[in-house]
Amino acid sequence: MSNGEINGEITAPNAKRLLWAGFMAILAAGVGYSVRGGILGQWANEFGFTMTELGTITGGGLTGFGLVIILSSLIADKVGYGKLLIAAFVLHLISAGLTFYTPTAFASGGKEAAYNCLFWGMFIFAIGNGLCEAVVNPLTATLFPNNKTHYLNILHAGWPAGLVAGSVASAFMAAELDASGSVITAAVDWKIQMSLFLIPVVMYGAMLFGQKFPRSEAADAGVSLGQMVGTIFAPLMLFLLVIHAMVGYVELGTDSWIAKITGSIMADPQKGLMLFAYTSMLMFVLRFFAGPIVHRISPLGLLLTSAIFGAVGLTLLGGATTVMACIVAATVYALGKTFLWPTMLAVVSEQFPKGGAVAIGMVGGVGMLSAGLLGGPAIGFQQDYNAAEELSESKAVYESYKAGEESSFFGFKTVGLDGAKVGILEDNGQELARVGELLVESGGTDENDAAMQKWWETASKTAAEDGPVVKNAGIYGGKQALKLTAYVPAAMAVCYLILILMFKAKGGYKPVTVEAENAAH
Repeated sequence: MSNGEINGEITAPNAKRLLWAGFMAILAAGVGYSVRGGILGQWANEFGFTMTELGTITGGGLTGFGLVIILSSLIADKVGYGKLLIAAFVLHLISAGLTFYTPTAFASGGKEAAYNCLFWGMFIFAIGNGLCEAVVNPLTATLFPNNKTHYLNILHAGWPAGLVAGSVASAFMAAELDASGSVITAAVDWKIQMSLFLIPVVMYGAMLFGQKFPRSEAADAGVSLGQMVGTIFAPLMLFLLVIHAMVGYVELGTDSWIAKITGSIMADPQKGLMLFAYTSMLMFVLRFFAGPIVHRISPLGLLLTSAIFGAVGLTLLGGATTVMACIVAATVYALGKTFLWPTMLAVVSEQFPKGGAVAIGMVGGVGMLSAGLLGGPAIGFQQDYNAAEELSESKAVYESYKAGEESSFFGFKTVGLDGAKVGILEDNGQELARVGELLVESGGTDENDAAMQKWWETASKTAAEDGPVVKNAGIYGGKQALKLTAYVPAAMAVCYLILILMFKAKGGYKPVTVEAENAAH
């Protein structure tokens, strides 16, 4: 096969097909991620999870994502990019089956069994995502070696495209509320919503068959695995890893929660999902223009600007009280987060080409681990902590709606609100009554339902007074979590400024070749 040419750059003949196959694989991850964000409320109501527990479930998925990126990047060139992508395809199918089994597990084993099903379903889903990510990043850098920032941003436009598709679908499938916040139409079953991610999975699987995959530029240059791993311990690389850990925290950690938080602020979960879709659409469009922007201000200049916008946007979101304020703040935040992830991958690939798939994989993996172990759980805990602090001023209400178990995060402890009880309050016991009637008709029994029925007999007497208090506490917790998260991109901005000054002292930012890197060492 002869090579082709794209925008003046010599490429493999199937470069575009492989680029778009990678795009669809990342899109599948985005659809699954955004749909999951839209159904967290259903999981809380159906299985009785606290915000911290939900954060740990979503975080578990991101943790698995990160670990697999790191481990599979070590063997990517040896095993082959094609085989790893086929393995990802199979794991995506397995994860769907396990997740859909959750209601059955809950019926037989209660909340703990449901938690384990969702956690491990998300973990396996993340393993599939991790295999994809470990392959498509070095693959794209190899296919387009002279324009990495541009094409990596195009590749990762698949992520917001998936977020848009998933969040728009979730918005149309979300519960419909009246002006008072009561449920008019119940949400479409979460299992139907979750199955949407299988569509792009099948598409990228079909695009892989019969394709020939290149190796990374480092592998082609004869760089050994030991040499690739050695690049990770360079001082600049370690600094970039720290920065990308913050990128993972602020982008993916926040994305786990932002639709739910803004939906609460705007008093409509559907509006929160639509706002998330809008910001994701901005990201999708803007990522196709990364190349021209980088040619003007350099990758580091783009990253510095992005971090500043991210800090300002999250701060504004934390203070928003109206729909318009949420839209403006979310727009600023979207402008901030758009270019961070793919441009960081490009910087690492340009500065450490000798690192091959390993260097890019390490950066992506650290970002995902940070989001899973820190971002998702921390933002969930911050919501629990601040909501509990706010509601504790109304002691009787707090005692009625607090969770049965303590939540903790890195030594900090709190007792958050019980998601199932809050859900019952929000729909004034409608779903609880429906489930109770079904159990009576079938002659069955359910300990969890019986406990909630007994609790609601008492709680319903003060529901009209308790509702606004509980709702405001939840909104306060979410807004405080966003304000605290804004400190992360602020710290990133300082780091990028340091890098700009460092490169300026050496004559400016310039991509490095494998030959030049070998000569430098």
